[in-house]
Amino acid sequence: MNEEVDREPMQPPGRGEPEQPTLEELVRAAPGLARIAASIGWHGAMSAAGAYVNSASRVIRAASQGASTGEVLQETTAELRSYLRELIGVQEGHRSSRPPGDDSSTAALRRRGEELLRRSADIRVDVESHPAYMRILDALAPDEGRILRFLAQSGPQPSVDVRTGLPLASELVAQGRTMIAEEAGCRHAERVYPYLDNLHRLGLVWFSRESLRDSRRYQVLEAQPEVVEALEQGGRTARTVRRSIVLTPFGEDFCAICLPVESPHGPGAAAEQSD
Repeated sequence: MNEEVDREPMQPPGRGEPEQPTLEELVRAAPGLARIAASIGWHGAMSAAGAYVNSASRVIRAASQGASTGEVLQETTAELRSYLRELIGVQEGHRSSRPPGDDSSTAALRRRGEELLRRSADIRVDVESHPAYMRILDALAPDEGRILRFLAQSGPQPSVDVRTGLPLASELVAQGRTMIAEEAGCRHAERVYPYLDNLHRLGLVWFSRESLRDSRRYQVLEAQPEVVEALEQGGRTARTVRRSIVLTPFGEDFCAICLPVESPHGPGAAAEQSD
């Protein structure tokens, strides 16, 4: 006699509840989830990875406790999809958002210009220093502060270019060689040329084509190893062209206001240069 066994009616394909993912399918989906997480950035990847590990742990616990792994898999898969959609939306919204006040439209710039002119006409507004000085201080390395202080205290400093060839058809071998870093006491004298480039970019120093009046100030500089090496590299026609490094009027005002120096050289310090 055959025992009757209660069986759940089979659902024909395409009807009833959606097919439940298996544990193997969820594991195979992991690389895809990882790629999605990686595409939304490091923090998003870490969050998505944590969500995936938590979901996998739930499936394993359900299997060990005799629960229906199919139902748990379906729930966790839906949760992961919803979580990733929400995370992607947050990240995309974060990328597209602009900082408040960062409006560079023509109308916004015109309003700022009008406000600037209004304040310039207001006799009650007294600006003690240039508004750029605070940003400049944030853009300076400590050694660059030493260079500025040295220039403010000691005035223009010698520099030389090394060129080779005929005067009207010469070739540059080395540019702007100087001892300003050593004399200013910089901790990283080897970075002097990036330092000077940054100071020039900020409008604080000027690379003058004029030489200083005292030619003796160039003798020690022209005996330095890097200048001698450049002269040897240039060959028989190599020579030095004397230049100078000076503070701009903007740089002089910046040093006078922002740096604790007492300079014996006022705005006319550049007068030490020859005509």
